[in-house]
Formats: sequence, C-alpha cells, structure tokens
Amino acid sequence: MLDTQANLTAFLPVVKAAAWLALDTEADSLHAYPEKVCLIQVSTTQGDRLVDPLADLDLTPFLDALAGRELIFHAADYDLRLLRKHHEFTPSAIFDTMLAARLLGERQFGLSSLVEKYLGVKLDKGSQKADWSRRPLTPKMLAYARNDTHYLKPLEEQLKAGLKARGRLGWHEESCARLIVECSRPVVVDADTAWRIKGSTFLERPALGVLRELWHWREREALAANRPPFFVLAHEKMVELAMAVAETRPFEHMLPIRMHPRRREHLLEAVRQAQALPPEKFPEKIRHHSLRPTEAEFRRFREIEKRRDKWAHELSLDPTLIAPKSVLGDLARDWDTHMADLMPWQRELLAPKG
Repeated sequence: MLDTQANLTAFLPVVKAAAWLALDTEADSLHAYPEKVCLIQVSTTQGDRLVDPLADLDLTPFLDALAGRELIFHAADYDLRLLRKHHEFTPSAIFDTMLAARLLGERQFGLSSLVEKYLGVKLDKGSQKADWSRRPLTPKMLAYARNDTHYLKPLEEQLKAGLKARGRLGWHEESCARLIVECSRPVVVDADTAWRIKGSTFLERPALGVLRELWHWREREALAANRPPFFVLAHEKMVELAMAVAETRPFEHMLPIRMHPRRREHLLEAVRQAQALPPEKFPEKIRHHSLRPTEAEFRRFREIEKRRDKWAHELSLDPTLIAPKSVLGDLARDWDTHMADLMPWQRELLAPKG
C-alpha cells in the first residue's frame, strides 16, 4: 500500500517507464456521503500497487505521470467520473475491456466472467460491497483490489486480438474516445429537479412543496452523518410522508421507530416550513409533452430499427450498442441532425445502403 508521499514518489519512475498501465478505483458510495475515491489500483510489468488517496497524499505528480498514456480499465465509466470529479484527472486514451467484450458479442461481460473465460482464473467476488474507507484494509480486501487490475493486461491482449480479427478495433477506439469525452463533462445540477425523486411525478403541488423541504432536510442529515441519503430516509417513505402532510393526515407514525430525537425534530421542522408555504410558492408540476410520431416518422423508425437489428443479429451484438431506441426515434424525426450524434461505426451500420 502506497500511503506515504515518499513511497508514492519512489513509485513514479515505475509509472513513467511502464510499457502499459492498468487502473481501477474503489469508492465508498455505499458507506459515505458524498462519496470519495478510497483506493487507486495500478498494475504494470513491475506488479500491482495500491495507492491510498485517504492518506493525505498529493496525487498530482502521480496523476501527471499517468497523463498522455493509454490506460487499461474495465467498465471505465464510473472510474473516469470519479477521477474527474475528485481529482480533475482525465486520461488521453483508454482501453476498456468491458466495451471490448461487448463489441465481441459477449453476453457475460463482468470482469470475473471474462477472466474465467479467457484466462481460466476464478476470482473471489466477496469484497464487492466492502467499506473501502476502512483502515487497515483486510488481507481479503487487499487481494480483491489487486485482482481488479492484475489480469487486465492479458485480458486486453486477448480481447484486442479478437477485435482486430473481426475488424472492430476501430469501433472500440471510437467508443473509448466517446466515453472519455462524456465522462469529462461537468455535471450540472438543476436545483428544481434534484429533489424530484422517483414517485414525485404523481404528487400535486402542495405535496411537492413538502417533498422539496424533506429532500433538503435529508441532504443536510446525510452530509452531517456522512451516510448516503437512503440510509437517512428512503425515497418511497419521503413520497408517502409528503402526501400525508399535504392531505393533513397523521404522519408521525410513518417515521422510523429508531430515528434519533434530534433528527426527528429537524424533520418536523422541515414539515412545518413546508406547511407554512403560501400556494404561490408551491413547486410546479413538470408535465412531459411527448410528441406522438407521425406516420412517416414511425415508418422511418421501423426501417432504421430493422437495419439495426439485422446488423446486430449478423454481428452477434447487443442492438443497443449500435443505437438504443431513443436514438432511433431521434433519427426517425431528423436524420441529418441526429446522425452527427452517432459514432462513425454506428453511422456506417445504420445508414441506408444503395
């Protein structure tokens, strides 16, 4: 475990000289709020190392050493978003073994499944939901973490050979480049939609006012307790409470029995604030107006879907990899505009021939 600045500095020459680098991260999103990067796993020809971001390290020299290199990930999406959000790091190029497996038509594309199929090694999944913020990490957790990157290079070699053999390596390169761009975009939070949790679309305006206050209360409690919001109060319970309060029905019996008195009082204060809102301050209901496709659009949709499904069958691909139905709908409405949203390999498959 690299948990001192001196140890991390001594590791930098290995990173800079490495012919290849495999990376993974572990976060504590199930145990803390907001989440943070708790571990960065790195594998090179020199072996596997674990970098401890919780040890008050300056990671800048390490991340700078990674810049400009192609990094091997498995299911890079979450890792890229974490590293961008918490450490402002975006790689220049990646090889994503999960994407590669999907482009080869694999239906079981989890790391364990791929390592077992291609390398004949059965991995232990026991620490998937562990608390990675704990220190010291147990021997089992350390072994699990190392295995997340230990097999990525030999797996990449086999998957890359398969992609080359099928003429799909370019598809993978385009997909990885698109993933980097998507994961590097800043997340814009709309204050009027952040609190509109599942089930809120069925609420009337007075209940929405209650739900909004409850959501802000829950955020404050989650941050104070360093626990994910769902540990404070579940979405479903918040919606039920909002409805009961708005309808002036008894609601205190609906609160968790073991809720701390202080937390309970803060919740009741949020309810009182919502009850004091004048009607003009109630949130508006969001009405989604879905345009019914015209006959011509529906016909174009079916034509594009037929081409997509034909290629998916011939290439043994998940059809949504070529384009999900929402994209097909956009293309059916305005092909010229939305064609630019496709990657070149997707465009080539979906374009009408002849």
